Amino acid sequence: MEGMHEVLLMDAFVSPEVVPHNVSYGILASVILIVMAVILRGSLRLVPRGFQNFLEIVVQTLLNLVEETIGHKWGRHSFPFICTIFIYILLCNLMGLVPGFTAATANVNTNAGMAIPVFFLTHIYGIRIHGIKYIKHFLGPVRSIGALPLMILMFVVEVIGHIARPVTLTVRLFGNMVAKHILLLVLAVLAPLLVPSLILALGLLVSIVQAFVFTLLTICYFAGAVEEAH
Repeated sequence: MEGMHEVLLMDAFVSPEVVPHNVSYGILASVILIVMAVILRGSLRLVPRGFQNFLEIVVQTLLNLVEETIGHKWGRHSFPFICTIFIYILLCNLMGLVPGFTAATANVNTNAGMAIPVFFLTHIYGIRIHGIKYIKHFLGPVRSIGALPLMILMFVVEVIGHIARPVTLTVRLFGNMVAKHILLLVLAVLAPLLVPSLILALGLLVSIVQAFVFTLLTICYFAGAVEEAH
């Protein structure tokens, strides 16, 4: 399986012994996004059409979701980060469907590199908005001297839950991308004509859904940090 993996990938850009695949393809995805942004900026129209129209629909839909979930002020503030995460993950996922390419998101390190900033920004927003009162988010609904043991227990549980967030974000995206990649490789050998075409359609759906799930969870984490503790 490992040898087949190397043959199908064809080491399209650099040897994995020099630069890991997730790094080279991650950089390639960044370059593609930068070039697309420069091209679109130079061809913006007051009345959008074509790809600009499609992109504006996607961005506006995502912006509405962010504002409705987080709130107008902090939704607008965090939207550039959230939108970048979504577009980058989506492009990396889709690159895995192109023959000779692999998805940078099929590597734990790439996903952790996005999940860890989400973790830190969640608490940065919480502390920035609530100050020291942000700790109330970790103490549970009952806060009194008599409920001190319960508060301590809830604090430990909440801390463990928050630490697990970047782990689950990383592993969920990694697992789905690797499973899709392995399935495509196996079916490409067993049935190189018909079946892979159907699996590619499924892979396209999985790529979009997983990018949206990662983004949606990020939005929910930010929303939980900025809301008042109850």
